[in-house]
Amino acid sequence: MLDLSIIVPSFNEEESLGELVAWIARVMAKSQWTYEVIIVDDGSRDNSMKVIETLSASNPEVKAISFRRNYGKSAALNVGFAAAQGNVVITMDADLQDSPDEIPALMNMILVEGYDMVSGWKKVRHDPLSKTLPSKIFNGVVRRISGIQLHDFNCGLKAYRRDVVKSVEVYGEMHRYIPLLAKEAGFVKIGEKVVTHYERKFGVSKFGIERTIKGFLDLLSVTFMSKFGKRPMHLFGALGTLMFFIGFVAALWLGAKKLWFVFHSVAAPLVTSSPYFYLALTCMILGTQLFLAGFIAELVTRNAPERNVYKISRKIGIE
Repeated sequence: MLDLSIIVPSFNEEESLGELVAWIARVMAKSQWTYEVIIVDDGSRDNSMKVIETLSASNPEVKAISFRRNYGKSAALNVGFAAAQGNVVITMDADLQDSPDEIPALMNMILVEGYDMVSGWKKVRHDPLSKTLPSKIFNGVVRRISGIQLHDFNCGLKAYRRDVVKSVEVYGEMHRYIPLLAKEAGFVKIGEKVVTHYERKFGVSKFGIERTIKGFLDLLSVTFMSKFGKRPMHLFGALGTLMFFIGFVAALWLGAKKLWFVFHSVAAPLVTSSPYFYLALTCMILGTQLFLAGFIAELVTRNAPERNVYKISRKIGIE
């Protein structure tokens, strides 16, 4: 088994790959660690694969996985995690904005300080305001919801203990939420390190403003799955019961009010002429639908093959 696996997702970065691999080699030459560099080509349309083939021929540490089309960073990381053979796994972007000089310090935090995962923090960023401002808002919201005190969830430079990457599944756009996925899998010692951020040297950014919208949608998804993925009735059932109760009480109040008028021989409008009647009826219908949705989701969950799959760190005296 190797000491370190470095996973580099890449999409149309032919100009930077050679410089990045040479930079990594210079850093690793100063250490005694055995390592591999896994470049995951995410369906590049330039000459990236030719560059990677040339690099691999002259550097046995360089390995590659190539997608037939562009699947996204999460898919690239997921297959990279599956292929990694190192005790420690470090991810970095291929655009030279992440510094390989950070590798020794990240390794030290994992191996010596005992962190399960360490996330980089680009405290000083060389990006336009259109990227930094949404990023600050996004990170603040994720920090508040997740309870994980990181400043930069989306930083591509991260280090992991091997068990972490083998225990999480990254899909869709979930690469931003690997710390949340790791925490859900039981890896709670998550640290942070201020890292150097360089200006982009070649090409253009592959991410636009749409990533902010997708990010918040994915946050709702991963939060729901982590809290209610195996107990959907706790959410839908509670909301449904609350909605039905509000509607029932409102309808009961309207009925009691009508009876009071009748009992005291006071002229009163029809119950159905009040807008509150329809609001109450709507609440009861929505409550019933939410409850049934939770019930159906619970049936689906209980019949899922992974319903009793749990993350086990180790066993003692048990085969």
